[in-house]
Amino acid sequence: MSGKDQGGMGGAIGLLLIASILWGTTGTVAAQAPEVSPLAIGAASLGIGGLLQCVVGARSVWGHRNALVKNKGMVLFGGVNVMIYPLAFYSSMSLGGVALGTVISLGTAPLFSGILERVADGARLTVRWYFAAALGILGSTLLGFSRATEASGSGSGVVAGCLLGLVAGASYARYSWATGRLMQVGIARQSAVGSVFGVGGLLLMPVLFFTGAPLLSSAQNLMVAGYLALVPMFLGYLCFGIALVKVPASTATTVTLSEPAVAAALAVGLLNERLGVMGWIGMALIAAALLILMVRNPRNERVLASVATHQIPCDQGTHCGICQPDPNAELAR
Repeated sequence: MSGKDQGGMGGAIGLLLIASILWGTTGTVAAQAPEVSPLAIGAASLGIGGLLQCVVGARSVWGHRNALVKNKGMVLFGGVNVMIYPLAFYSSMSLGGVALGTVISLGTAPLFSGILERVADGARLTVRWYFAAALGILGSTLLGFSRATEASGSGSGVVAGCLLGLVAGASYARYSWATGRLMQVGIARQSAVGSVFGVGGLLLMPVLFFTGAPLLSSAQNLMVAGYLALVPMFLGYLCFGIALVKVPASTATTVTLSEPAVAAALAVGLLNERLGVMGWIGMALIAAALLILMVRNPRNERVLASVATHQIPCDQGTHCGICQPDPNAELAR
């Protein structure tokens, strides 16, 4: 890997960490509007944020309209998962607590990403990945059990929060993968992100229409919605989309495991949430899984660097002579 590539990778990791910090504030900020349903919070934050992504990238989306239409199935797949993610994510935090919701949602995303890349792309899962997955699953289980025993509310609510966190983690992995696949076939970052998040934002508008009235009942609620839409959802995903140009979805979702640490620290420090010993052990296991997955494999980097790829997708599915079989043709089937 060249110095330029290493710099690009380092910059992408930095952008992912910035996005993670911004996303880590969502639960604590959403808790400042307790009378607003998590569905309304989710629809407002990523619905408005997604449409803003589309507006910012409108020129690029229009310029790549033919390629996007050709890969409309992938765009719709990503958009549907963008719609699912905030509804499940904020509901998970509402039922299970901010720390549990973010850790389960983000802690399982790399696992779902690995499985998706194995099934859809034929990527090989290493022993290291399986070991990290086992640690992540064990850590999530311990965290959930800790919250169920420590929480003053219903244990069934914590279980529901865990299940919704799994749904959020899976949908996060799927739209990250879909966006990355669109960019792999030569669609510009702004076009890929703008189209996927624009579709997701549109799908969230009916949810916002039916649940969003409490957001207008006070200035504080409106400020909460505005912050969530503009800062973590718009700026955070802007950083995330730029980073996806340099790193695969599985790496991106792994780096963003730092979000739960931010969210948990804020939840414990500002919201007075309690984590028992098992909860902290679970957090440590998930952090260990993150570190294992982030360790670079020089052998894989040499193999990837030796494979020639095209910068512009082949026309009409024909082979250009220097690239692998045209992925655009595969996506359009």
